[in-house]
Amino acid sequence: MRILGIDPGYAIVGYGVMDFLPGKYYFVNSGAIFTDPKEILPDRLERIFDKLNELIDFYKPESAAVESLYFQNNQKTAINVAEARGVILLALKKRAIPIYEYTPLQVKSSVTGYGKAEKYQVMMMTKTILNLDEIPKPDDAADALAIALCHANNSNISLLERTLKKSKR
Repeated sequence: MRILGIDPGYAIVGYGVMDFLPGKYYFVNSGAIFTDPKEILPDRLERIFDKLNELIDFYKPESAAVESLYFQNNQKTAINVAEARGVILLALKKRAIPIYEYTPLQVKSSVTGYGKAEKYQVMMMTKTILNLDEIPKPDDAADALAIALCHANNSNISLLERTLKKSKR
């Protein structure tokens, strides 16, 4: 299964692409979509939409994992991130890519085993699990890979549960 992990933002959208077979993780690529702070928000949202569609065309993900929005101190920033997240969800939905959403707590728990792990711990575990030479840059790309790993881990659990249910019949 090819997973596209996305860390939403309006200045930077992190993405991480990985392949997953039960128990095996394969790094494909990661990076970020950057928008120009001098542009008006609608132009930035259009750039996110267009670039995300290019990524979808190129990598052909079978599912997408997107971090849920959590409240931030700056309401203006939270609203702009929510709008960018809406554009991201729309791009995925228009391509009929199944969307799975995970909270930061779920991502941390899934990747490190501890829901209150520090950001650096999550990045180091992501690097280790995917057998990377270094932590992906920018941080948003590393976050996106952690989100993809969270989905892979949850998919693995779902697969195991389905297998167990079938064997009990």
